[in-house]
Amino acid sequence: MSEKAFRIGLWLLALGFAAAFAFLCIPPLIENPDIVGAFGAGFVNPYSSGYAIDAIMCWWVLTLWVIYEARNKGLRYGWVAVLLGLVPGVATGFAVYLLIRLKQK
Repeated sequence: MSEKAFRIGLWLLALGFAAAFAFLCIPPLIENPDIVGAFGAGFVNPYSSGYAIDAIMCWWVLTLWVIYEARNKGLRYGWVAVLLGLVPGVATGFAVYLLIRLKQK
């Protein structure tokens, strides 16, 4: 795969997840702006709880990676990916971090 194809794929995945998140999550949040309840809804059964915990742990892995590379390799702007990992989610944050890394190599 070429670097250009990789970049395009990352952008499509990052923006695609952000769009899906906005489409699925923002309307119910506007109707009922209970953020704590929205977070808790990810834990309504054992299966959704497993997916929710996986996403949370992936965010922590991304955050540790960003901190490590910022301190040891001088990568900048990783904090943007960490914030995007919170909202809309790790899929967008991770893809953006890979794009940041590609730009700074």
